[in-house]
Amino acid sequence: METKRRTLVKAVVWNLMGLATMSLVGLAMTGSAAVGGAIAVINTLIGLSCYFIYERVWTHVRWGRFHD
Repeated sequence: METKRRTLVKAVVWNLMGLATMSLVGLAMTGSAAVGGAIAVINTLIGLSCYFIYERVWTHVRWGRFHD
């Protein structure tokens, strides 16, 4: 089983990568760093929350795990 802290660190790192990518996409699509950045921040906050919940749910699913 994974600790909540590990799940949170994984979620934050994943979302920082997504934030950078979404900022560039937002800038390219809108031509505005402010609008692109705002879109990226909102997307990251939503994604971080969803990812954390998703990972915590999967820690309770026994399917596909091997136990020694």
